[in-house]
Amino acid sequence: MNALRQTNFPGLAPSARGKVRDIFDLGDKLLIVATDRLSAFDVVMPTPIPDKGRVLTQLSLFWFGLLKEVIPNHVLSSDNFPAQFDSYRDQLAGRSMLVRKTHPLPIECVVRGYLSGSGWKEYAATGKVCGIPLPPGLLESDKLPEPIFTPATKATSGHDENISFEQAAARIGQPLAKRVRDVSLEIYRLAAAYAFPRSVILADTKFEFGLLQDQLIWIDEALTPDSSRFWPAADYQPGGPQPSFDKQFVRDYLERIRWPKTPPGPELPPDVVAATRAKYREAYRLLTGHDLN
Repeated sequence: MNALRQTNFPGLAPSARGKVRDIFDLGDKLLIVATDRLSAFDVVMPTPIPDKGRVLTQLSLFWFGLLKEVIPNHVLSSDNFPAQFDSYRDQLAGRSMLVRKTHPLPIECVVRGYLSGSGWKEYAATGKVCGIPLPPGLLESDKLPEPIFTPATKATSGHDENISFEQAAARIGQPLAKRVRDVSLEIYRLAAAYAFPRSVILADTKFEFGLLQDQLIWIDEALTPDSSRFWPAADYQPGGPQPSFDKQFVRDYLERIRWPKTPPGPELPPDVVAATRAKYREAYRLLTGHDLN
């Protein structure tokens, strides 16, 4: 199984390398390449996960296409790239998007339909999530009465931090904050309703948006195992953590070996890599209805 940990195109250096994506700045456009890098506990592991980048890109393209009537997205092409990349088409195939460059909003737009992760921790301590009061007596992983919009900061390193709607509005303005809240909730409801009959619970997800002049654009990735908490519906049992279609095998392994959660990350054993790859591919198959090519 071939894996791409990072791009290496002589004469073409990326303008940025994120935890997963290498980004090439082309003026008014960007070429975004999803590598097979995986981060856990905010550290990028030295061992890539084959097919991970292709799952992220192709699942994003699937959702961007399915929900294009809700809000415009940044995708221009997934197979027609500028001529200077012709020599690297094999590396780019299936994992790359040519997109419009926007001005990204400085918040993460998180929607939660179930009580998990940092939301559960905050609720257990305060009875609220991002300042939103919730009914008493909820269990970990319980379905919420209604999905809630719980924005977060964009951390350049470490964890994003949950903030209230009012704090988000202070950063981007009240009208825009209401707009991204409404569209985030709409996308979540449509995606969750689509996923559930296909045996997948969309517990929560995060979106990113940008402005192109005055137009709001959905950017980055769309409803992937990296940006969302997907649970197998058949195994759902509130009262504790749920199995998920993501890097849980990696997290569990790192906890078992008592890795101190500081760089550098350890090499991952073949069984952990294979199990993680299978989970990403399974999420893709269930949601799209076909195997990853």
